[in-house]
Amino acid sequence: MTPRLKPLALALSATFVLAACQKAEAPAETAAAPEAPKLSVDLSQVAQQPISFKAEDLDTSIEACQDFNGFVNSKWLAANPVPGDRTTWGAFPALGERSLQVQHEIAKAAAAGQWPAGSMEQKVGDFFAAGMDEAAIEAAGLAPIQPELDRIAALTATRDIPAYLGQAYASGQGMLFGFFAMADYNDSTTNIAYAIQGGLSLPERAYYLEDREDYKAARVAFVEHVAKLMQLAGADEASARAQAQQVMDFETRLAKASLGRLELRDPARRYNPVALADADAATPNFSWTAFFAALDVPAPQSFSLATPGFFKEFDAMLADVPLEQWQTWLRFRTIDGASPYLGSAFERANFEFYRQTLAGQKEMPERWKRVLGALNGSMGEGFGQLYVAQAFPPESKAKMEQLVGNLMQSLKHRLEGLAWMSEETKAKALEKWSSFTPKIGYPDKWREWDGLAVSRDGYAANVMAAAAFNTRYMLDKIGKPVDRSEWGMSPQTVNAYYRATANEIVFPAAILQPPFFDANADDALNYGGIGAVIGHEMLHGFDDQGSKFDATGNMANWWTEADRAKFEAAAAKLADQYSGYEALPGLFVNGKLGLGENIADLGGTTVAYDALKRAQGEGFIDPMIDGYSQDQRFYMNWATVWRIAFTEAQLKQQITVGPHSPGMFRAIGAPSNQPAFAEAFGCKEGDKMVRSGEDRVVIW
Repeated sequence: MTPRLKPLALALSATFVLAACQKAEAPAETAAAPEAPKLSVDLSQVAQQPISFKAEDLDTSIEACQDFNGFVNSKWLAANPVPGDRTTWGAFPALGERSLQVQHEIAKAAAAGQWPAGSMEQKVGDFFAAGMDEAAIEAAGLAPIQPELDRIAALTATRDIPAYLGQAYASGQGMLFGFFAMADYNDSTTNIAYAIQGGLSLPERAYYLEDREDYKAARVAFVEHVAKLMQLAGADEASARAQAQQVMDFETRLAKASLGRLELRDPARRYNPVALADADAATPNFSWTAFFAALDVPAPQSFSLATPGFFKEFDAMLADVPLEQWQTWLRFRTIDGASPYLGSAFERANFEFYRQTLAGQKEMPERWKRVLGALNGSMGEGFGQLYVAQAFPPESKAKMEQLVGNLMQSLKHRLEGLAWMSEETKAKALEKWSSFTPKIGYPDKWREWDGLAVSRDGYAANVMAAAAFNTRYMLDKIGKPVDRSEWGMSPQTVNAYYRATANEIVFPAAILQPPFFDANADDALNYGGIGAVIGHEMLHGFDDQGSKFDATGNMANWWTEADRAKFEAAAAKLADQYSGYEALPGLFVNGKLGLGENIADLGGTTVAYDALKRAQGEGFIDPMIDGYSQDQRFYMNWATVWRIAFTEAQLKQQITVGPHSPGMFRAIGAPSNQPAFAEAFGCKEGDKMVRSGEDRVVIW
């Protein structure tokens, strides 16, 4: 599935964590208050994206048993190239485009209305209006971040840097390492603080250290990007180039001390509980006691100081990196982080490097899309309250609840029937199954947004205010009980996720549309779409990393040694299968990096197919829609979900960063292991879509 809030996703990015923390709660009304004006939005003109499965999209000149992805998707993809303002196009991006169109209408209506001060309509409307005021943004120049730049310039010695970092992190401007609150891996009922490696501008450490041609080109382009930003901020060309090399040298040193994405998949590498005194001793130049005090967080008895090698190097850099180089890097990261919210020259520079050079995107999205991106990053779930009220029919939630229930029963049946697993381990697996918590559409309880001031007077100021507000919200969780009602994605996000520490599966409202879900479609399409997605998220609880957490959400080994060995042997075969897929000449999928997703795909489609058969019951008469059976339509919609094209640069980045295999391989990877697919399409041993004997992978 798409990125999930399994601990991996939370551990890799503090920025993502802050965005994921955004929960909203409607202000309470009093009996004496006058009725507030209501937002009214006409969505009738929002175009449906042409992505639903249609038999006429099939390329019947391609044999399904040889190239199933080509059979289902090649004709559509040939007629729908990647738009200039995107790096991918297909099912997920097209549905995301529709969600953006709906959000646009809501934001415009909010900006045009008069709303009570502090209401969500006022906050959304003023944020959007400020972001669309290009003249005011241009006139402001660097003024929105000048106080931060002044604080950096005022540093007099490297010993001042720890105090500066404490201040920066407290205001939501942390940039050197990830720092966030999350459930304790050993006690999932309580939130603790996590610190983990960070500080890299390029997508992954390999970009700094390996000699692949695109990595080398990215390094050259990065130095040019830094120099350009420094010149835009006032430096002369020679000084800007010298500063750019300082930034590259600084980040290369951090990269050498960082773990790679594959290593970080292991939750044990992201969890290292230490006493506060021991943390202080590990970094003698950086006091964690003082850092917590600067954050106004009570000193904890312990917290997770993961990636200790990174923090050892960070501590050494506080001693031996000259102050000037520290200031250069801090200045660059401050300007670079704010660039999307500053004038056109800064925004263009940000786009040209991160999207055009690294990802192959040809055109900058329209202004309103960029502003909506900032709005969703700043107060996504608050905005989601308005989205749900306008765009999510209650009947969709009811139908989804029924589908989840059917998938749950199918998964239980499969767990009970596993021949390779002992009864001892099976009992623990069923205990975990019984504690799954599904969440559908939107939160039952919204977060309060009182205290976040949003105005039409400053776009960057609004973004920074939201960063500070969300950081405070996050910091206040440390040492407190976990709120299991919280969501990690906004309702308007086209995505779904599994969270291991809560053992929950979550499906935001925006994904509950074709090709994933259609209340009027036949069962085969819904089970092959959202049904397989539901199964996928459930199976993350039993993938190679999710299976290291028990029914309560604690990291614990509930396996017998023999059962774990059998599981890992089967998982290794699946990793080998995907590592054999060639994405570009000489560039193969990393089957180990995407293993969790591929286990979830294999198990999710298997469970969804079983659920379809159970729903049909005995005596089912196949309606043969458009000449295709229900079994065929099940698998064809699964492939439609993974219909996607990439720019070449984005595909290379996807292979490197993961953790998802490119969609063209997800369309074929799981079905090729399933006899039901071969039977549905009349495939025979020897066909490319049939893995048999020792090559066939069976796990859940």
